[in-house]
Amino acid sequence: MRKERVGFVWLLFFVSFSWAQNATVSNENSLVKNIAFQSVGPTIMSGRVVDVDVNPNNPIEFYVAYASGGLWYSNNNGMSFEPVMDTAPTINVGEIAVDWKTGTIWVGTGEHNSSRSSYAGIGILKSTDKGKTWKNMGLTDSHHIGKIEINPNNSNEIIVGVTGHLYSKNNERGIFRSTDGGQTWKQTLFIDDETGVIDISVSPKNFNIQYAAAWKKDRKAWNFLGNGSTSGIYKSEDSGNSWKLISTPESGFPTGDGVGRIGLAAFDNQTVYAVLDNQFNRPKTEERQNDLPTMFSVPGDVFMQISDKEINTVLKKHGLTEKYRAQNLKNIVSNGDILPEELLAIFKDANKALFETEVIGAEVYKSTDGGKTWKKTHTDFIDDFFYTYGYYFGRIAVDPSNVDKLYVCGVPLIKSDDGGKTFVSINRENVHLDHHIVWINPKKPGHLINGNDGGLNISYDDGANWTKCNSHGVSQFYSVNVDYQKPYNIYGGMQDNGVWFGPNNYKYNVEWHQEGKYAYESLMGGDGMQTQIDRRNPDIVFTGFQFGNYYRIDRSKKETKYISPKANKDEKPLRFNWQTPILLSSHNQDILYMGSQYLHRSFDQGETWTPISSDLTQGGKEGNVAYGTLTTISESKNQFGVIYVGSDDGLVHITKDGGVNWQNISTTFPKDLWVSRVVASTHKTERVYVTLNGYRWDDFKSYVYVSDDYGQTWNSIAPQLETLSVNVLVEDNVNHNILYLGSDNGVYISFDQGKNWQVFNNGMPPVAVHDMVIQTEAHDLVVGTHGRSIFKVNLKSIQQLNEETLALELKIFSLDNLPHSKFWGSTWSKWLPANEPKIDVDYYVKNQGEVIIQVIHENGIVVFEEKQTASTGINQWNYNVEISKSGIEKWKKKNKKVTLTESKNGKTYLIPGKYQIKITQGKVSQSTPFEIIKNERNKKE
Repeated sequence: MRKERVGFVWLLFFVSFSWAQNATVSNENSLVKNIAFQSVGPTIMSGRVVDVDVNPNNPIEFYVAYASGGLWYSNNNGMSFEPVMDTAPTINVGEIAVDWKTGTIWVGTGEHNSSRSSYAGIGILKSTDKGKTWKNMGLTDSHHIGKIEINPNNSNEIIVGVTGHLYSKNNERGIFRSTDGGQTWKQTLFIDDETGVIDISVSPKNFNIQYAAAWKKDRKAWNFLGNGSTSGIYKSEDSGNSWKLISTPESGFPTGDGVGRIGLAAFDNQTVYAVLDNQFNRPKTEERQNDLPTMFSVPGDVFMQISDKEINTVLKKHGLTEKYRAQNLKNIVSNGDILPEELLAIFKDANKALFETEVIGAEVYKSTDGGKTWKKTHTDFIDDFFYTYGYYFGRIAVDPSNVDKLYVCGVPLIKSDDGGKTFVSINRENVHLDHHIVWINPKKPGHLINGNDGGLNISYDDGANWTKCNSHGVSQFYSVNVDYQKPYNIYGGMQDNGVWFGPNNYKYNVEWHQEGKYAYESLMGGDGMQTQIDRRNPDIVFTGFQFGNYYRIDRSKKETKYISPKANKDEKPLRFNWQTPILLSSHNQDILYMGSQYLHRSFDQGETWTPISSDLTQGGKEGNVAYGTLTTISESKNQFGVIYVGSDDGLVHITKDGGVNWQNISTTFPKDLWVSRVVASTHKTERVYVTLNGYRWDDFKSYVYVSDDYGQTWNSIAPQLETLSVNVLVEDNVNHNILYLGSDNGVYISFDQGKNWQVFNNGMPPVAVHDMVIQTEAHDLVVGTHGRSIFKVNLKSIQQLNEETLALELKIFSLDNLPHSKFWGSTWSKWLPANEPKIDVDYYVKNQGEVIIQVIHENGIVVFEEKQTASTGINQWNYNVEISKSGIEKWKKKNKKVTLTESKNGKTYLIPGKYQIKITQGKVSQSTPFEIIKNERNKKE
């Protein structure tokens, strides 16, 4: 079925599009390979930790794996970390395993948690030099890997549990075994093309005894089913070479369609624990009282007084938070247009199965006979733990020194001291709620290392107290934006960590521990989404969280008002995308647009709304995830009333009259793909760009199009790469030929309107880029990544790479003048480094080779000279404005009255005056002026 669909897509391409045949991608010949991105945080809010591996003989040394942020190493108990996977082809991680005897690292790429942002991998990576270099050892079609085990007595013997594709069927899933260090693999367990292996647990007493958790799941953009009859527990007694299903109906472990994700923890050869996401319905006699009818049977004014937390807890329990949140329900009820009991009828109609029954949820089972029989460890239900998304957790750990002490990951982290009979929460106020891994020190009970959606935490008192170890930028951003203050701020929404803003010149340090105020500030909780800032008053910010819950915030008054549009009384609730698009009009900052299945417009910043379209999607699909929603909005800055929108089911529409009439301009596109971005050109009114993303079909090709006639005809300008899903396109605001592309594997740039693409990744790993924006006054490109926080890069020199510049042999870009300071080379303490000035010199050469760089005073004296090997494209020379010894001698010889004072650090710096930078390559030279400006505060100057 999938192959037929792909073939049909390719047929459409050849029939319907004019192809840009030369849309090549250049790596080593990139003109911007020397221009480095700068990480600008934040760090305190982390990304999702999926695994940790700790040196058992030295527990202050460990590796931490982030779902889309790579692998990080610490040898000082988490006080600092260094990335060790940035040179690999991907930094999407599902599982790690370290052979501490040899230092060999194994990484199973592709997150196994099966969330909407669980990126696929490229197989098994191996490093034998602590992460300096990586080699792909195979299983390249696995996409997502659940577990890796290394034989402690034979490091060449590796067992891998492969979860498999997230959105499609495939055969490379199950269990694979290698006995030659990954050179070859044997598939020793295959169940079917929808069932993979999510966990493996090996007896610490005998590597031959292994348990594996099989998991059937089916995710679509509109629905997720995380359970099935082929889910179960398998056992091997020959080191993973053969397997037998042990979770049979006779064993006491649940079987059938309701069996969801399973986590395993073997204590010894006979004792093993399992945590199960049990999706079977609870027996009627044991169901909790259904609190939905009670909550939604009250009058509207009473409903409005119920806390958001209480409403969201009930919605979460009944699996409704994928579509509804307390704030948007209150918004519907607020003016009496609809009664709470009418909402209840809508829930019943749309979610009959969920509403009428309650699932069992999390259960813990124990076997003391090697998996032959299983008994549930507790009599009560473990409520308020897995809710309806147990697929996101599913790890259990047993203390190696105490068979009765268990830890189970969910919402929150819980522990048991009595073999699972009772549980208590060990979450604390500085620990995120969603948990994915816990390591237990085998030599020191109570020493725990926990990975969660908020990063890494360490406890030494069995969870009574925790320290947070977030010192590196691994946040998972969905969106970024900027204001136009000086200096400007960056705003961004993160996965499960809210919306934050902070200064664009942020550099990581721990000084805030002393000062008590972190540079970035929180605006909103939840899963942070898009942000718009009023250009007239940057204190007015529009932002929110998932599924269309948006607010207008006045930061100066500390006021927050819910502003999302709502359906009329006789209509069903609006469908909002997980990341609902909003847009402030560039023509009038009182006009705000927001997308559901309709495009809504407000003339008063969200106080009132009017839908200005019919349903601009294919109408939605039945499922437990909102679908058939708008994903992107773009307004022409050149012509008011020209608006484009794109949807999650593959449609793009245009209106030229402010919403009176709409036209579908996507009829020739590949069908059903997610419209990740539509961009109205600022340089040509008729021009529009569209990017599509096939991630939710396990289709990772690039889809990028341009039209010069309002979308009536399209040309493909996609990079010719096999796997490069595209999330965002930005058109340069200065140079009409330059485009920036944000993909699931970094940033790309084109200097010819998309005919050819070049890698733009210096200083940035191959991370998923979700959003980009240009701060036009500072000429900065700000990049929001889903795994490595935010980066920025200055575009001044890049924007000057026009056709005229590219035809030159050599060009020096303009320089900023520098105010002089008498404190250059000085420091107020001998324990601190000296204050040194710097001038960054950017220059372009057509041909690689050696250049001579000279700094020349207006009197003609060469005060500094240096040689540099330049590569084709833009090069950078960092000059600390020092005068060389020969320059001092020449200057004093020519002008005996000149005062050139040596600074405290032994260097002599340029004095106020006019200078030029001259660069020579062969017979070609060019110069550009700059000035050291006299500082009036320095009275002696």
